[in-house]
Amino acid sequence: MADPIRIRAQLVGQKANVRALMAHEMESGQRKDAAGKPVPAWYIQQVSATHNGKPVMTAYWGPSVSKNPFMQFVLKNAKAGDKVTITWTDNRGETRTDEATVA
Repeated sequence: MADPIRIRAQLVGQKANVRALMAHEMESGQRKDAAGKPVPAWYIQQVSATHNGKPVMTAYWGPSVSKNPFMQFVLKNAKAGDKVTITWTDNRGETRTDEATVA
């Protein structure tokens, strides 16, 4: 199982700045190992976010995104105590979901 997504959601007025750091190797499939064999592609394909269970954002990524990607977005109409959930799915079918509370 992948490491947890580190999520911070800070309230600024009626908006929340949401930051997420995802632990993932993000292999492009273009690199070769020490033996000269290609390293298989392994990367996050989709990232989605919900605010109190309602979808607010979906991003589609490819192999060019760096290892352990960082994502940031602004969430409107947020209040202290609201729940923000982020889910990613990679090209091998693995998935990870984590939740944070707006503070």
